[in-house]
Amino acid sequence: MADSSPLLGEVQILNNPVVSFEELVEQSVGSFGRVQLLQTILISLAWLFDAQQTFIAVFTDQQPSWHCIDPQDSVCFSATSTCSLPKSSWAWNRPKQSSVVSEWELQCAEPMLAGLPSSSFHAGSLIGGVLLGALGDSFLGRKGLLLLSSLIMSVTGVLTLFSPNIWVYSFLGFITGCGRIMIGSSSLVLSSELVGKRWRGQIGTLGFFCFTLGFLSLPLIAFLGRHSSSWRTLYLYTSVPGLCYCALLYCASLESPRWLFVRGRREEAMNTLKKLASTDGNITSNINLSEVSMTKEAEKVNMYSAMKMLWEKRWACRRLSAIMVMSFGSGFTYYGMPLALETLKFDHYLSVTYTALAELPSSIISSLLIRRFNRRTTIFFFSLLSAANSIICAFLGKRQHAQIWFEAVSYFSMCTAFDVLLIYTLELFPTCVRNSALAMARQSGVAGAVFGPVLVAETRKKGGSLMCFGVFGLAMGLCTLPVVCLPETRGATLCDSMEEQEELEGGSSNVAKA
Repeated sequence: MADSSPLLGEVQILNNPVVSFEELVEQSVGSFGRVQLLQTILISLAWLFDAQQTFIAVFTDQQPSWHCIDPQDSVCFSATSTCSLPKSSWAWNRPKQSSVVSEWELQCAEPMLAGLPSSSFHAGSLIGGVLLGALGDSFLGRKGLLLLSSLIMSVTGVLTLFSPNIWVYSFLGFITGCGRIMIGSSSLVLSSELVGKRWRGQIGTLGFFCFTLGFLSLPLIAFLGRHSSSWRTLYLYTSVPGLCYCALLYCASLESPRWLFVRGRREEAMNTLKKLASTDGNITSNINLSEVSMTKEAEKVNMYSAMKMLWEKRWACRRLSAIMVMSFGSGFTYYGMPLALETLKFDHYLSVTYTALAELPSSIISSLLIRRFNRRTTIFFFSLLSAANSIICAFLGKRQHAQIWFEAVSYFSMCTAFDVLLIYTLELFPTCVRNSALAMARQSGVAGAVFGPVLVAETRKKGGSLMCFGVFGLAMGLCTLPVVCLPETRGATLCDSMEEQEELEGGSSNVAKA
């Protein structure tokens, strides 16, 4: 090896005639420095705003409590809902505009209409993933897609302030969903591609931690603004900071060097690596870019070919199908359970806070688990633990304190399994289709989430938690089973092309059996 240059960031490497880009990345950013830390924090902050818009309906769309106007009205006091009572006999405990349900009188509406705003949001996420999913692998890139998604979500959140009725509100929720769906995928892929494989799992969980902080901030913001006369205040306090974040993201974040290289922009890729490694001094100074190997398959990926490759390769199709089934059950439970908290008849602010707090240790624990344990075993164990606790919660009846604790354990276990699943998905697929594969996995989760609000609305009318949490538990347990058939990826090298993935795992015939 040649002597090291005395200048920071000018370390030379062996003069190999051909070097893979994976080797170049590991030599450049294998260690973790200040620049990488700042970049991954900046990129991961997108999850915080994503969480706020994802769970904002827990407060804006809740059914407020009510009281009887006449203390002597025995019929009113014996009623379990307002639907059978004349409007003159009862009143809301808070201003009518404090909730979408009370402002637009949805308390007795059909489940499909009552659950329309949340279902529209998740339906928009489903459509948005189809429209935007492959852009991160094609011309827009990881950073471009993250910026576009964040901007759509934040702008539409501001427009939601002016919604005149349930239909406009639901439509804007649909657009918000279209924009926000790619935030998690783009942020996770981009942050993981800015570091070496030693730090890949830990950096991935940073986004989960930020998502939890976003979820946790909602009950705090809602509680502080509980005296406000309108649900619109919550949209104002969450959407405007999101717009400010978009400006910061545009000015300060870096694009993935892996994506730049795969797209043939090799000079930009090398410049990005130099910026990332400037603190550690682990960048090459004498390498000829033409000598860095890359398959033609990776360089020709466009918006549609990434999806085509995923479905044409038998091994990739099987992996993606199993991941999507698991993600469907996780999404159904993850997005539905917070909405179902009101069926437990527990203090709403506390129940949402407990649930959000349950997600906080899952971000930390999943980081430790990824480093020490196999992915498949971890996912399977925590998924079954979540299913068992959810079913127990359903059968506890009126024991509210016990219910909320079993619900919190179930939510914690499900979040841990889902966090590991996302990192696992990153490792199962090469760079040329990684963003598309992760987008499809999250799309499946959103497809499951579409049914959650309808289930909760139906349960709200019948006044019980058995159906909600029982169904959540069964869905989580059954949808986990296909993951057992997938290969283990702990400590695996990130490949850049389908061809390279097959060669790494022992040839296409062996990979096809995976």
